[in-house]
Amino acid sequence: MPGFRTLCIVGAAGLLSAFLTACNSTSQPKSPTIGTAYAGPATLKLHSEIDSKSAVVTTVHHGDKLDIVGQRRRWYRVRTAKGTEGWTSDRELLDTAQMQRLRGLAKETAGMPSQGIATTFSDLNVHMEPSRQSPSFLQIKEHEKVDVIAHRVMPRTGEAPRHELVPPKPKPVKKASKEKPSKVPPPPAAPPPPPPANWVELSQDPDRPPAAESAENKEPVKTDDWTLIRTRDGESGWVVTSSLYLAIPDEVAQYAEGHRITSYFSLGKIADGAEKKDIWLWTTSDELGEDHDFDGYRVFVWSLRHHRYETAYIQRRERGFFPVLAKTGDFSVCLEKGDGSRVRKQYVMMGNLVRPAGERPCENTSEQEVESAPPAGVEASNQPTAKRGVVARLEDRAKKLMGK
Repeated sequence: MPGFRTLCIVGAAGLLSAFLTACNSTSQPKSPTIGTAYAGPATLKLHSEIDSKSAVVTTVHHGDKLDIVGQRRRWYRVRTAKGTEGWTSDRELLDTAQMQRLRGLAKETAGMPSQGIATTFSDLNVHMEPSRQSPSFLQIKEHEKVDVIAHRVMPRTGEAPRHELVPPKPKPVKKASKEKPSKVPPPPAAPPPPPPANWVELSQDPDRPPAAESAENKEPVKTDDWTLIRTRDGESGWVVTSSLYLAIPDEVAQYAEGHRITSYFSLGKIADGAEKKDIWLWTTSDELGEDHDFDGYRVFVWSLRHHRYETAYIQRRERGFFPVLAKTGDFSVCLEKGDGSRVRKQYVMMGNLVRPAGERPCENTSEQEVESAPPAGVEASNQPTAKRGVVARLEDRAKKLMGK
């Protein structure tokens, strides 16, 4: 049956051709990898061209590892684990050192005491560093609750933090000259001429204004107020403080008198019939941008006679720093004295009364414990290693202060 044989041969040839075509398409060489990066935002869209309005080829998520295969100014062509390539801006990428710091931040803040529960009226971006230009890797949804951990005021800068996504090319090594040294020594150098008699006057800039006038005309440095938060999933990052509000009940918050509540705690409960009311401690600040965490603190107790909250203790005009440590029946605050030293004052509850219970030097505050990120390009392994972790130190101090 020649016709059947011909049909079989043609079919086999077609299958072979398709197989070879498929092999050729999958065996195309990949672009060489020139660097490594990680996706910064919660979701990152990779584009087909160097244009944020171009077609989206794929979407990756925060922390996904990406191979860098091309670069044009501030745009990078990256390849995903599945082999898809696309373009994105360098502001959307994290280098290895940044990713290590972000993971370390979540680990370090895991055991730090909460300074109260906060929430937001709208979606809020969480940044890896206290800077508007740093990558936002997470978004808090409207009315989502988070723990307040620390507070910091940082100068507002218009430049994004620099990071190293592509290692610099090594400088070419110059070959040593093979010329033989001369046996004749060079002539001695002539002595330098003396400076002119009016060298001080000549070294001054005639266009530079006097120091006093320059200080008067200097514009104040703009700052941003940031709060370190911890989500219910254990992720930590920085948010703009003005976008948060503390979730203390309104029946207590109404007594803020225009001050901003920075932390709050329950010190116990008072039974009023079948209802139980918390004893509240809060700290407040006059305004945003202060170089301390609070300037006053106040204890509220529930009045069984008037059936409302009344002040049991109040302290104002202080310079206080986190963490505030509180549990049922007592609390302590870290305050700065006139000579600049810091002391932790302890208080105990005796019924509805607040009584001082001694003081001791403060441990490192949250401002000192949660340090700024190391300079860009510096690996975490190059940083000095602390003898004990921040979490372990804080837990030990908290146990001592709480009498555990």
